Formats: sequence, C-alpha cells, structure tokens
Amino acid sequence: MEKTTIGWIGLGLMGTPMSQQLIKAGYPVTVYNRNKDKEAALKEQGADTAATPAQLIAQANMVIIMVTDDKAINEIFHGQHGLLSTNTTGKVIINMSTVSPAISKEIAAACAEQGNAYLDAPVSGSVKQAETAQLVIMVGGDAAAFERVKPVLETIGKSATLIGEVGAGNVAKLAINTLLSIHAQGLAEAVVLAKQNGIAPEILLNLLNNGALANPFMKIKGDTILNDNYSAAFSLNNIVKDLKLAQGIGLSSPLGEAALKTYAAAQAEFGGEDLIAVIKQVGKG
Repeated sequence: MEKTTIGWIGLGLMGTPMSQQLIKAGYPVTVYNRNKDKEAALKEQGADTAATPAQLIAQANMVIIMVTDDKAINEIFHGQHGLLSTNTTGKVIINMSTVSPAISKEIAAACAEQGNAYLDAPVSGSVKQAETAQLVIMVGGDAAAFERVKPVLETIGKSATLIGEVGAGNVAKLAINTLLSIHAQGLAEAVVLAKQNGIAPEILLNLLNNGALANPFMKIKGDTILNDNYSAAFSLNNIVKDLKLAQGIGLSSPLGEAALKTYAAAQAEFGGEDLIAVIKQVGKG
C-alpha cells in the first residue's frame, strides 16, 4: 500500500496548527508558504520544505491547501510554478480554504484533466479548534477520493463528512459563516443595548452564558468583548469576503443583507480585527 505523503500550502492562523497536527501524528509533511519564516518554524518541528507548489506536488501524493481567497487559489494552481504547471497524476488535492464553489468546480475540472482528484473541504471552527483538532470538515467531491483522504482529515478535525459533489463543501461553509455573522452581530447589538440602559456587559454575558442561548461561540466572543482584545481569530476582512461569496451564490435574505452592510462598514475601520469587533460599529448607533 502506498505510503501517505502530504504537501501543505498555507501557514496562516489556521494552516499552521492544522499542519502541526499532521506532523504530530507522524505523517511525512512538506510545506510551502510565501512567508519563509513560517516555513522555518515547521521545519524545526519535522517538516520538509518545497521551493514552489510545483515542487511540492512532485514530492507528495496528497496536497492540502489552506489560504485566504480565490485569488490566492488561482495563483497556487495557475501560477508560473503552480500545481498545474507540472505533469503529475494520481494525486488528491484538498482545498480547505473558504472560497467560491465556482473556483472549486473550475479547478476540479483542470485537475481531472491531469488525472488528479480535487476535493473542497472547508472547516467550521477557528484557531482554538485547529490547535486541538476539533474542526468540523465538510467535503465536496468524489467519494473514492474522500475515502482515501478521510483518515488524514480526521487527524485535523473531530469529523469529516462528504456532503455532495465538488463545491458542496464551499456552499455549506458559506451558509455556516452567514449564520456566524448574524449571530455575532446579534450578540454585539444585545451587549450595546444593555450597556446603553445601564447593564454592564459582564452582567448580561453571565446571564446569556447560563441561559437557554448559551453556546461556546457566545462564551468565546463574550470574553473577547470583556477583555477588549480584538486580535483576530477570524477577522472582519474574512467575514466580509465570505458574505460577498455567499451573496454571489444567492444570499439576499433580510438578515444576510443587513449583516453584510454592517460588517462592510466595520471593515473600513477595523478590518484586521476579530469579527466581534463589529460591536464597535454597532455601538456608533
């Protein structure tokens, strides 16, 4: 049986802890990242490095990608030394980035022409879940390819589920992030309303976290508000990007459109901060 060798592209807030899970599990991992300092940190933990995506896919039978957006995916696949620039076959390429279903379908077709399989496999969860291998992974693509990579995905997350054809994982992730944005804005609005009427945020959040609405997201983002520390686990820039992608596949609901409007306004001033920094925009009245 062929030994699993993994190539990893993208060592950002999510990609680094996710790839570390594979190294800890004993998989041979080769990494590529534009920021070479981040590559060096993974090399110290046992990873090899590749100079280009083309070199990386030649060294691995499975490639996993975790980058920011469609533009980055285009460069990784179609760039001068991209994944599609070399004649390789029999690989499984897993795109765990949150991107459009359209680009997944386009790239999947290009991969198939070379005899490679493509899966879209975005994740639900943030940095903490990546660090503890508790991500929920939703996958679109070929069932045989999914079964081949499922043990690897289950090393990264607590579950990996095939939900449909190529692009289905992207659609599910955009639906989830739409709800995420509405939930976060609702929490921000509740805290602001209470504070404007003399109820301290810590009192309201204690009530929420001990009542019927309690959930892990509310606890985490509530603590962010109380600590006044908006370092990004998932940034305003990214939620605006995702809501625009959702709009591109048909999001036109009242709450969805309102959320995009609010987050876009917050992004203009606080884009690099965590999405719950939307409270600063809500608080302007």
